[in-house]
Amino acid sequence: MKNFEKRLAALEQEHADLLARENKRELLGNGVYERWMYPVLTAQHAPLQWRYDLNPETNPYLMERFGINAVFNAGAIKLNNKYYVVARVEGLDRKSFFAVAESSNGIDFAFWNRPVTMPDTQDPSTNIYDMRVVQHEDGWVYGLFCAERRDPEAPEGNQSAAIAQCGIARTKDLLTWERLPDLVTPSPQQRNVVLHPEFVQGKYAFYTRPQDSFIEAGKGGGIGFGLSASIEKAVIEEEVVIDKKIYHTVYEAKNGLGPAPIKTEQGWLHLAHGVRNTAAGLRYVLYMFMTDLADITCVTHKPAGYFMAPEGEERIGDVSNVVFSNGWIADDNGEVFIYYASSDTRLHVATSTIEKLVDYVVNTPEDGFVSAESVNTVNRIITANETVKQQKATAAH
Repeated sequence: MKNFEKRLAALEQEHADLLARENKRELLGNGVYERWMYPVLTAQHAPLQWRYDLNPETNPYLMERFGINAVFNAGAIKLNNKYYVVARVEGLDRKSFFAVAESSNGIDFAFWNRPVTMPDTQDPSTNIYDMRVVQHEDGWVYGLFCAERRDPEAPEGNQSAAIAQCGIARTKDLLTWERLPDLVTPSPQQRNVVLHPEFVQGKYAFYTRPQDSFIEAGKGGGIGFGLSASIEKAVIEEEVVIDKKIYHTVYEAKNGLGPAPIKTEQGWLHLAHGVRNTAAGLRYVLYMFMTDLADITCVTHKPAGYFMAPEGEERIGDVSNVVFSNGWIADDNGEVFIYYASSDTRLHVATSTIEKLVDYVVNTPEDGFVSAESVNTVNRIITANETVKQQKATAAH
């Protein structure tokens, strides 16, 4: 009993120290956003009562009974002056579930006492993950996520073949969720589906990611878009691609929207992920673009290359060389909290402002798609800088 109490006290102190650790902005950065030094959520942030049987009679050695492997890919929302993320929590059993973590400042998070109890459909999901959370103008908060099931057509010897569809649930308080039928689209599989926060033509608008198989996009050409008259039985009859895959770019293999877009005076700001293949495997980065306020399917600005890529320790984890985001919060004062995961292992935050992000998207040169155009872009910047330098020298004299 003495050893049990000693070990419990040490575990509680370690957990309390982790939650109380002061996070710090990283210096300088690229001028567009600032990374924060420590992850905001990790497997170690999971409450002890999730992981341990705290009864010395049934767990005398105070062993971990339910291990947490990773915490990542979180949707995000601000409600009643609190910041919330709905994180993907993965156990050692490889099953994912959702859990809400709360913050008063958007940086320091602590999990609620219990994970989300998500109702299922008549066709139960083996795994659910990567929720996008959006406050819709109809008054509901919606969570759209990947609902994964084993492919019933796969042979017995293949226990990896899966089918992914878009699960839909809604809530008023992030505590009690109503599960709606999965989204129906013309595509065989769907991942990374996002609900637009406003009605379009009086209908619910969805950003989709059509793909032929669980891993490969196949004929799926990029980020799609479609409308549904209903959310209770959401059906998209036609998908159109608004941001396609392009050869020799950071989104040549596949791409998908991250969180719901942010509305600005200049247009809708979008954060997306792009994937390319390398000798070391798939590399996931984030990129941005803007669509027109009147026609949200029309891309008006798109900077070349990636907005964010994994750096340092972010490159290491369960699925290395990955950054992924499905949650951001635009605050009333213009600050933006970008929640991104690294290598399918941990959740980070970077901060920026609407003003900076709009400047980045509108004024950063677009991709010319060939090496010669990249050189032309650099030369234009150099020439402009030389002109400024000459003007300064002339003014000094």
